Amino acid sequence: QVQLVESGGGLVEAGGSLRLSCAASGRSISTYAVAWFRHAPGKEREFVLGITWKGGATDYADSVQGRFTISRDDAKNTVALQMNSLKPTDTAIYYCAARGPWGTITRDPADFGSWGQGTQVTVSS
Repeated sequence: QVQLVESGGGLVEAGGSLRLSCAASGRSISTYAVAWFRHAPGKEREFVLGITWKGGATDYADSVQGRFTISRDDAKNTVALQMNSLKPTDTAIYYCAARGPWGTITRDPADFGSWGQGTQVTVSS
């Protein structure tokens, strides 16, 4: 299994930006699909966006379309989540998750075998 560690969370004002990073270790993440999920208090864990291995395809939740982007750097074994135009409703713990090897993107958390510990993102109004 690949081990994942998120970083980059914090407190930001509405309209601001944050960049989260997911660093993998244990094995190369190049053959894994990677997704970001978030979990807000009182809500279920929700899919945010994902990217296939080799970055051939991406999938975005409607709520973040046009504001968030995902990218991967397999040479550095990392996946990034760039968040722009942040809203208070984006406040949550953000998790990266990997599915593979040779995994495809899905929106179901149960399909992902490797998870990071999460990083808190708080957007103030």
